[in-house]
Amino acid sequence: MKRLRRAVLLLACVLAACFPSPAFAQEEETVPLTGEKIYVYNWGEYIADGKDGSLDINTEFTRRTGIEVDYSTFDTNESLYSKLVSGGASYDVIIPSDYMVSKMINEGMLEKLDFSNIPNYQYIDEQYRNLSYDPTNEYSVPYTWGLVGIFYNKQYVTETVDSWDILWDEKYAGKILMFDNPRDAFGIAQKKLGLSFNSTDEDEWIQAAVQLKEQKPLVQAYVMDQIFNKMESGEAWLAPYYAGDAALLVEENENIGFAIPTKQGTNFFVDAMCIPKGCRNKSGAEAYINFLCDPEIAAANMEYIGYSTPESAAKELLPEEVVNNPIYYPPQEIIDNSEVFIDLPEETALQLDSLWAEVKMGGPGDSMTLVLTLAGFLALYLAVVIYKKVKRNREC
Repeated sequence: MKRLRRAVLLLACVLAACFPSPAFAQEEETVPLTGEKIYVYNWGEYIADGKDGSLDINTEFTRRTGIEVDYSTFDTNESLYSKLVSGGASYDVIIPSDYMVSKMINEGMLEKLDFSNIPNYQYIDEQYRNLSYDPTNEYSVPYTWGLVGIFYNKQYVTETVDSWDILWDEKYAGKILMFDNPRDAFGIAQKKLGLSFNSTDEDEWIQAAVQLKEQKPLVQAYVMDQIFNKMESGEAWLAPYYAGDAALLVEENENIGFAIPTKQGTNFFVDAMCIPKGCRNKSGAEAYINFLCDPEIAAANMEYIGYSTPESAAKELLPEEVVNNPIYYPPQEIIDNSEVFIDLPEETALQLDSLWAEVKMGGPGDSMTLVLTLAGFLALYLAVVIYKKVKRNREC
């Protein structure tokens, strides 16, 4: 949801690209710098940056507008949220995922967009507008989208991969990887049970937790980016992950396949461009969002990062092997059988955190053991501190 890349996988994608084209270099005269700047916060390895012949998106934006880009990255939606809530930094453009957009809207953390400054929004396809995380379409513009599926090693997994149930198959014990974040992990268990990702029923979340606890003895490790090395080396044979990353790994290794479970459905995720409250340069931020929505820019960007574009006009500029690849652009019936994450009510979110701790620790008993152990260490530390203080006082 997403999605750091290793350079070797990126190289496989960009060798097929021909960016930058002369059109980009000659389209406009260079604009003198004006002293303006915007601060952009995005996922790691989630924008074309000039490597391996790709278009350097941020440099091109500065060349055209005179607005410099101070660009930094985060690795999870939660770290992005924490950074903003703590007041540790101020950004003009952020690119969170759907459910985090919803959470920030509900908490009044986002600015409403002035779409008169984003005319290229016209290229965003209707099916990516007014989605459940931003139903009034006032706070966000889609950046990329994708689905969650399963990597599998064709040498060892010869059956059809069309169900999440395979991640609970005992014959693959010790060769299964699982998401190391609660929303994605619980989402898989929920779909296995035929439940909604966005349920507020306490019993349904407990049912999903039971599934994950039953799965745990079969799981080699809970990971994120580590799946690339583990799948390539054959250390693991099955792993859920994001389709944008999947296409690159499948192209790199003929023994790796990727399938989207069609029986129960999957997560349809959208990462969207937003402007946080307290931004320094709202007009510059909207100019940046508008720039990224330019079909030529969007196509150059998507070809490099490997995710799917929400713009048909940009899709038409991509190579046929990308457009016709069902990993990038699956059939509509698969998309229709998917669901988007939205922000959970506070009490449900707290229950999710508690249940995830139980899953990772092995149950409430183990959680209590950990708490008691930590308390013991704390008591020991305080005893040592007090002892040293008393000893110093006596020596004086």
